[in-house]
Amino acid sequence: MSKIAMITGASSGIGLATTSALAAAGWEVVATARQPETADTLRALAAALPTVQVRALDVTSDASVASCVSSVIDDLGAVDLLVNNAGAGHRGTLEQLDVRELAQTMDLNYLGVARVTKAVLPGMRVARAGRIITVTSLNGVVALPFSDAYNASKFAVEGLMEGLAAVMREFGVHVSVLEPGPVRTPFFAKLGGSVDNIAADDPYKELIDRFTATMAALGSAGQSPESVAEVICQIAADPSPALRYQSSADAAGFAARKLVDPTGNSILDATGALLQM
Repeated sequence: MSKIAMITGASSGIGLATTSALAAAGWEVVATARQPETADTLRALAAALPTVQVRALDVTSDASVASCVSSVIDDLGAVDLLVNNAGAGHRGTLEQLDVRELAQTMDLNYLGVARVTKAVLPGMRVARAGRIITVTSLNGVVALPFSDAYNASKFAVEGLMEGLAAVMREFGVHVSVLEPGPVRTPFFAKLGGSVDNIAADDPYKELIDRFTATMAALGSAGQSPESVAEVICQIAADPSPALRYQSSADAAGFAARKLVDPTGNSILDATGALLQM
């Protein structure tokens, strides 16, 4: 019998590529999206692959999460693998952000992960089996400038999953995080934030314009979503998965700075250089 994988944020990018890759690896995939009726590429993929089905899921809604997860378990029997992928970026340094923006980013990127994970845990715990793979970001390890709300949400997810992993291991459930660097997805084109229409006299304008251009260039030269999906499939197939993965050698090298320099000075040097390009 096929194992059941559930993916959030599957309408494009990493989520879409992971849907295809897991289906090819033999999983039965429930690919979720907030507005599946507009996810044309995902729906076309599901139409071509009998082991893929599309369901609506808004990770910011308690009711939507409860309804979706319970219906998957009722219809298919279990969620054997959860891939938390839904999320969005946000630009702005703290002075430019209001509390509403901070709260919205945390609700989607952090509480959204917590909601869906919490909903699948009882079934996995009782079965004493299951896997949770959460796509975080290098921003969850190394904070980048003008990404304060996004950094905070990804740091929170890393802490949530690291604490959860030790407990769930006692119940046979494996918890892992994957930290991609730049990926060629619509992510950079869809960055939200109050700085989208930054005033000409904003004291941060020159810096943020420079940083935005640098990040757009890095994104266009980044990994393909398919290469990240391959790593997710490898984690899902590993009989003893690690807690933490990076999606490329470059990402691993950047994350390693956090471990080898307890002062943080090399981090500031590296991230500050992104403002000078």
